[in-house]
Amino acid sequence: MRRLSLYLRVLQEADALGVETISSEELARRGGTTSAQVRKDLSLFGSFGKRGLGYSVHELLGAVREILGLDRSWRVALIGAGKIGAALFSYRDFQRRGFHIRAVFDADVSKIGEVWGDLIVRSDAEIERILTDEAIDIVILAVPAEVAQAVVDRVARTGVRAVLNFAPVKLRVGDGIALRNVDMVLELEGLSFALNTR
Repeated sequence: MRRLSLYLRVLQEADALGVETISSEELARRGGTTSAQVRKDLSLFGSFGKRGLGYSVHELLGAVREILGLDRSWRVALIGAGKIGAALFSYRDFQRRGFHIRAVFDADVSKIGEVWGDLIVRSDAEIERILTDEAIDIVILAVPAEVAQAVVDRVARTGVRAVLNFAPVKLRVGDGIALRNVDMVLELEGLSFALNTR
């Protein structure tokens, strides 16, 4: 899945430059893998390209977008209107890629009622009702570690099937929920280790 996202970026760049075809070697070079891996990854989803000619950028771009579910719009809710939440809300690429933030929540009474774009920060007491009423597909969790599990338990009861967690804690969710964790401290520690061992 991560490699498909990399291929998507390469294909979007090529499409923006007016490139009509791209080889597996070029996709591999720019995606940080091998041409054999590119061919193997893509063959899992169908037959693309022609031997010796490469892949049609436009056709492969459409196919990869469809495989990744980016050929539709996703309804997203953001829980946590602190600094990380504000930064995520301001990231315009979400909307360009079909991820539309439909609701923002926080427990801090000083934040409730703030206007963010065309949304108003709602009380966390409204999470269950609004997630259900808005038919939210994905929740972005940007809350403190100590409350993250309780919040994700509430989210799970609404039928939301995907959570992107920015809280620095390992969460437990049921089998029907896709969970991705973004632990920035862990990533920085990995970079620190890499620098320290050179």
